[in-house]
Amino acid sequence: MTVPRELLVNRGPKELERVTERVDRATFRRLFETFEHTAWRLETRRGYASDRQDPDFQTFLATGSSPCDPDEPWFVNIRAQTDAGKTVGRVRIADDPPTEEQLFLLDYARHNAAFGEDIRYLWREDAARAGLPAEDFWIFDSRLVALLRFDDADNLLDIELITEPAEVVRYAVVRDAVMHHAVPRDRFAAQVVTAE
Repeated sequence: MTVPRELLVNRGPKELERVTERVDRATFRRLFETFEHTAWRLETRRGYASDRQDPDFQTFLATGSSPCDPDEPWFVNIRAQTDAGKTVGRVRIADDPPTEEQLFLLDYARHNAAFGEDIRYLWREDAARAGLPAEDFWIFDSRLVALLRFDDADNLLDIELITEPAEVVRYAVVRDAVMHHAVPRDRFAAQVVTAE
């Protein structure tokens, strides 16, 4: 049975106020093992504390290239998921010129792509012109959103799961708009090199 979206959004049960479910990192990590079809992320920050603390970031700063450990749990899982026919992707919003952290992630994205992720980029100015929000989130199977909240020092504070249909649809619309404007990692990397 198919239920029209309007009926679900307008007539479906809702809380009077949005109910939030905050989850720990272990619960969040399990989402990457249990999603059925797609996992997609929008990254909007200029940098992430977790990247700055990563030894690979220091190597990148020293050499201009990031190393890759193919046995890293993230890569092992992503390969298993994409080999099973699932889709994993993300779009990163980048400044012009990109920050050191954004350049690190741009270089590191070649490793992500080698394990099956579809990594794309969008200039921050273009994202602003398109009216896109500055929220970091993952959307799983177009039915669950994990909203990531950070402090001013770019540390992950908490993860909020959203399942309310109208809210999930809002994030899916953002995803579709971002994907329309974003370009593949290799093409974006060529733009960055040309600009330097």
